[in-house]
Amino acid sequence: MRGGYTVPTTLMADTLLLEVGAMLAVVALCGLLARRVGLSVIPFYIVAGIVCSPFVVGRLGLPYVQETEFVTIGAELGIVFLLFFLGLEFNLDRLLESRERISAVGLIDLGINFPVGFALGYLFFQDFVAATLMAGIIYISSSAIITKSLLDLGWIANEEADPMLGTLVFEDLFIAVYLAVISAVVLGGGDLAEAVRPVGIAVGFILVLLLLVQFGNALFERALDTGSREFFVLRAVGITVVVAGAALAVGVSEAVAAFFVGMAFSSTSHVHDLETRLEPVRDLFAAVFFFWIGLITDPLLIGGVAGLLAAAVVISTPSKLLSGYWSGRIYELSHTRSVRVGAGMVTRGEFSLIIATVAAASADPVVAETVPAFAVGYVLAMSILGTVLMQYSGVLDGLIPDRTGQPTPTD
Repeated sequence: MRGGYTVPTTLMADTLLLEVGAMLAVVALCGLLARRVGLSVIPFYIVAGIVCSPFVVGRLGLPYVQETEFVTIGAELGIVFLLFFLGLEFNLDRLLESRERISAVGLIDLGINFPVGFALGYLFFQDFVAATLMAGIIYISSSAIITKSLLDLGWIANEEADPMLGTLVFEDLFIAVYLAVISAVVLGGGDLAEAVRPVGIAVGFILVLLLLVQFGNALFERALDTGSREFFVLRAVGITVVVAGAALAVGVSEAVAAFFVGMAFSSTSHVHDLETRLEPVRDLFAAVFFFWIGLITDPLLIGGVAGLLAAAVVISTPSKLLSGYWSGRIYELSHTRSVRVGAGMVTRGEFSLIIATVAAASADPVVAETVPAFAVGYVLAMSILGTVLMQYSGVLDGLIPDRTGQPTPTD
């Protein structure tokens, strides 16, 4: 239905195709503009999504891009392939070897940032469930945006990538259980007992994935053993999306599942081919994901939570910088590299928005309206701030006293 009348299927399909084409054209222009001015393309994608949304140009009576199924699924695929590439940087042996450091940096990150979000949420809402929702939104960094930034800046092979990726692994595993619990509590009217079953399912699914990573090397090797580039890509994409979709269907984050699939493939002899042949697929859907973040952002709703949003940005940016810097020191990195870790962890994104959708189902109308509006504005602010801080970490490095006495890295 559009404007109170039924649109013929063929006409609607033609219109939607035009909208998708317009979106991709805008995304391409964003890439050109970002390259010209020498900035990360991520904020440009997000801002473009806001401008092209029904909340901006739509309110002006101009044509806008709708949040169609293609855009939504494209955004999901963006998350999946970004986390798949993150998994390719790990293998289970490396993960187990670093488990003590990963646990240490993960607990520091959790111990600093989750209480900050909870305290802010409780002060504002005076409600335990609402505070727990706020804690999750403020705690969790964006695996998708950070991974993209690491690749764009060329940090993925640097020493500072290890504590960042380790923290993301810990966060992704924690958030899988957290989402199962908080979803059950919110949908179950606050009954914690309702969370037992989905948590069990989530943990069981993750254990199955771990077993596949550990013992399925030969299976994944054979799956990609083909002389056809076409079949290679189809098999890799098919396996990744099926597993991610199955995870989502049972209540586990598709991002977590995609990470494990990438980690399973990292032990095969096809890693180089996966990186080179799937990179365009990743970049295409990653652009759609960032555009989608902007597309669902209503600036007027953000204005209604401006005070809460400002407080969260002011409080949580230093807390992430601190926990990230501390994580770098645990990995025995120099001052400069530790500052980069802190700057990189500032970004929030996809998981915060997923938590917002849970909040939207709350029986409390204040929580259902305020928390999602806050989450969208917070993700917008922190995704832009985080990518800028990563790009200009050298400036931040100069503002923070170096008491380590270690040399500054040249890269």
